[in-house]
Amino acid sequence: MQVPKLNFENEFDLQIKQDKDTFFIYDLARKMWLVLTPEEWVRQHWLHYFRFIKKKNLSSLILEQKLELNGTTKRIDLLVTEKTKPKILIECKAPNIVLKQIHFEQIARYNSLIGAEQIIISNGLHHIFAEHTENGYQFRKDFE
Repeated sequence: MQVPKLNFENEFDLQIKQDKDTFFIYDLARKMWLVLTPEEWVRQHWLHYFRFIKKKNLSSLILEQKLELNGTTKRIDLLVTEKTKPKILIECKAPNIVLKQIHFEQIARYNSLIGAEQIIISNGLHHIFAEHTENGYQFRKDFE
């Protein structure tokens, strides 16, 4: 399977295996093999980034948690916590998806329930960072 090189400064040792025509990627946090979709490719890069570059414990990284929003069940892609407080909410898209206003609105709706200080929207090639302030979201070039 040909996967695109993503826009991260670091290379990560992502474990990939193939079973017949399906490729899988190993998820360190959930300790299981997942079908390697384009979105999962991006999510696993962020997981490795926070685990190995930012030195976060796996217990502080929450993946694909269910969220009840307006009577429907949604799933967040990745939430980074500090001492159980929501810190950074990340919405991952496939690399071929152009990031748009609707993606920001999606993560902002999720964050209205979660209350993370920062949000990131990423397709692995482009990353949009915003900080939640009392005056709304302030877009940034990067995050802390």
